[in-house]
Amino acid sequence: MKVEAFDFDLPGDFIAQRPARPRDSARLLKVDGGLGDFHVGDLPGLLRPGDIIIFNDTRVIPSRLRGRLEGGAAVEVTLIEQADDPEGVSWRALARPARKLGPGDTIRFAPEFSATVAAKGERGEVTLAFALGAEELMAALGRFGAMPLPPYIKRDGLADERDRLDYQTLFAERPGAVAAPTAGLHFTDGLMAALARRGVLDARVTLHVGAGTFLPIRVEDTDEHRMEAERGEITSETALAVNEARAAGGRVVAVGSTCLRLLETAAGEDGRVRPFAGKTDLFITPGYRFAAIDMLLTNFHLPRSTLFMLVSAFSGTETMLRAYAHAKSAGYRFYSYGDCCLLSRLDP
Repeated sequence: MKVEAFDFDLPGDFIAQRPARPRDSARLLKVDGGLGDFHVGDLPGLLRPGDIIIFNDTRVIPSRLRGRLEGGAAVEVTLIEQADDPEGVSWRALARPARKLGPGDTIRFAPEFSATVAAKGERGEVTLAFALGAEELMAALGRFGAMPLPPYIKRDGLADERDRLDYQTLFAERPGAVAAPTAGLHFTDGLMAALARRGVLDARVTLHVGAGTFLPIRVEDTDEHRMEAERGEITSETALAVNEARAAGGRVVAVGSTCLRLLETAAGEDGRVRPFAGKTDLFITPGYRFAAIDMLLTNFHLPRSTLFMLVSAFSGTETMLRAYAHAKSAGYRFYSYGDCCLLSRLDP
């Protein structure tokens, strides 16, 4: 399938630079054959008692750092995945400028905080070995790191203090993500209480959002693209809750593509979700048959991206292109800090 089939025009002024306040005041486009304009706060009325809504409880770590080589050159790195290291102190990272780095180089981020380049990959990514224990490393990132905002969110320098709160969901508990599961950013305590009063159930999964968020598709055909694997977990309690809700007639509503991909990875052909702990590199394009998910709440995505391919598979490419055209004409805000849409599955 040609990547160009998932292209569309999006002028830069549609890209949200700050989230809506309060979070649940963001707009919501309901896509289920027709198109309906709502707000996230209307979600309880769009769901039914007995539906179950699934959230990703990963926590974004402040993984973007600025430092200098011991020779003096400035370097910016973004940690993207913990390396296979039992001590938890080696991380794969994207670096700028990567060409200046080589194995053995030391990057100093603060007088007491440094890392050594242990290896360099084919695409310019590096493996950094930190001179700290795992807990000390997380504390140092909290002091010296910045939130890893995507490049279309513009700041003077790195992410600011507002982003430390804005780019973290209400459900963030388990550190490990280097990008936020952005559909979850719209939820508030008040909205969760309203969903509970409506009789909507909820459950948590964990998928640590990783490098794939930052890497564009560089091929012309989707068959040639390979997703970066991401670590995830579905507990036996969550699997049971999802299966029981569906057996009772409830719909399974994934909040974000991360929840959807993880649940689909763990689902059998019968649609039952199994407990899961491991990595997923599931790449969903039109023609994929969904087993576990009935509805998807997700933000508006980049053209030619794996995420726009996923929503096209879920609701139909022509439907999504029409929905995005409507969103532009109606002034919706796009991408991580933008508005969202509630999609129904094309093949329920």
